[in-house]
Amino acid sequence: MVNDKESRKIVDIIQDFARKSSLFVLAYGTGCGAIEIPPTMTSRYDAERFGIRGAATPRQADVLLITGYLATKSLKRVIRAYEQMQNPKYIIGFGSCTINGGMYWDSYNTINRLDMYMPVDVYINGCMPRPEAVIAGFAKLQKLIQAGKADGWERYQNNLEFYRKNQKKIIHNWVMPDYNW
Repeated sequence: MVNDKESRKIVDIIQDFARKSSLFVLAYGTGCGAIEIPPTMTSRYDAERFGIRGAATPRQADVLLITGYLATKSLKRVIRAYEQMQNPKYIIGFGSCTINGGMYWDSYNTINRLDMYMPVDVYINGCMPRPEAVIAGFAKLQKLIQAGKADGWERYQNNLEFYRKNQKKIIHNWVMPDYNW
């Protein structure tokens, strides 16, 4: 007879396999990186064969793809979209700008490290990453999901005070709800 702990593990494995095979992506095109998304989805690279599809709204999305630099004015909208997504949810930071600010690293109006404000599961480096790199980034996310290690949404909930403190330093007119999961 299988005990409850083992059966739960089997269910988790099956769920994670299903999740990794069907990722609905909400692409938040904040900069020049958005130009690489259409070729990735077209027939030449065909991201859909890997289970990667576009989503119309945050409530239908599993992955928030932030492509390019993120201005302080956009941060509030990205946070709002992320918090509207259902759990489990994942973030992919796309391009050098999300990692270190890229060529905008010294701008007063650009976020240099996205992971200080939101929990990034996978970074895709490059300026701009080609479609092959985008697909490799999604494959890395799928491996993390299947292994049960893509836990950015849990880190966000557990460390909400840390993220909120950093978000409020940038967003001076904070009028967003303070969630308490």
